[in-house]
Amino acid sequence: MNRSPITARRIALAALATFAALGALTSSAWAQNKDIKIGLIYSRTGPLEAYGKQTATGFAMGLEYATGGSMTVAGKKLVVVEKDDQGKPDLGKSLLATAYSDDKVDLAVGPTSSGVALAMLPVAEEYKKILLVEPAVADSITGDKWNKYIFRTGRNSSQDAIANAAALDKQGVTIATLAQDYAFGRDGVKAFKESIKKAKIVHEEYLPTNTTDFTAGAQRLIDKLKNEPGRKVIWIIWAGAGNPFKIADLDLKRYGIEISTGGNILPAMNAYMNFPGMEGATYYYFGFPKNAANLWLVTNHYSRFKSPPDFFTAGGFAAASAVVAALKKSNGDTNTDKLITTMEGLSFDTPKGTMTFRKEDHQAMQSMYQFRVAPGARPGAIPDLQLVREIPAAEMNVPIRNKR
Repeated sequence: MNRSPITARRIALAALATFAALGALTSSAWAQNKDIKIGLIYSRTGPLEAYGKQTATGFAMGLEYATGGSMTVAGKKLVVVEKDDQGKPDLGKSLLATAYSDDKVDLAVGPTSSGVALAMLPVAEEYKKILLVEPAVADSITGDKWNKYIFRTGRNSSQDAIANAAALDKQGVTIATLAQDYAFGRDGVKAFKESIKKAKIVHEEYLPTNTTDFTAGAQRLIDKLKNEPGRKVIWIIWAGAGNPFKIADLDLKRYGIEISTGGNILPAMNAYMNFPGMEGATYYYFGFPKNAANLWLVTNHYSRFKSPPDFFTAGGFAAASAVVAALKKSNGDTNTDKLITTMEGLSFDTPKGTMTFRKEDHQAMQSMYQFRVAPGARPGAIPDLQLVREIPAAEMNVPIRNKR
């Protein structure tokens, strides 16, 4: 049977329309089921290598726990793209841009160093993609350098400072500080000073990040404190290589000077065991939190690695928990604006208990832990810390430092 040219043309157009519709449906279905790609940028090597590797371990375990082992959310597979920033700000900045542009990650997590994080913040804003900061600490990350694409599960300098001030801020106490001369150290001391209301701070000592000989700095600290009346304390904030506790070799007891500090990874805290009774505050110690997520983490970490989870392992786990909680709430939708709306005010379970992203600056509000080095403690494989008390997020008046 012969068809008129008009009829044949109509049949052809109808066929094209059908194929187009099928193509659109196929494309839509593929878009709905595509993998969710997460960039994880951390210091796999470099001065903060020990911290970075813990973050990566914790992130993998956190994804496993939060997804019930499926590594999927809303039917989409979670794919992690790892990159090593080596603790170098320029490299971290470049790697994040590559992750967003070439690897097409839907969001990114990291980095380890505060200096690297500050270099990365504008990249997230340029690409209009979320950067979930873990574990970099400097206040300025969620402060004056912040933009709306930045969230943080890691604690900030103010949270560290407020918790540590709780152990030291008393009438008649005189304090001098010892810190590294970069964003982490300076922001930490600044926040600590703001948190001190009753004690007196008489000196701030900043040393290069690679310092190994602390003699000159320690002598300046001693000179500022030795003639002060009452209780005298050197508060140390330090990360990475070097052992600032060697300042005790200058016989601080002769001058009645004590040492205090915040938490750190377990190997670094072995130095604390030389100071039984020393008090401070920490982000995490595996024996302190009592909740299901921490029980799972401690049990499985011991089973797989024959050791307890550490400071930054818990942080990586918390970041993974936040990512999965956000994706579950968005039903797998990775649209950045939707994720931002979803994550503002979002609460999620972590080894430290519940954390909540504050809407104003996207900082995760969380508990901290005041500790005491056990009396009679000795250096060993696992530092012996006693919990003085958990400081809940509700008690911590953490300043909002951004310009939103």
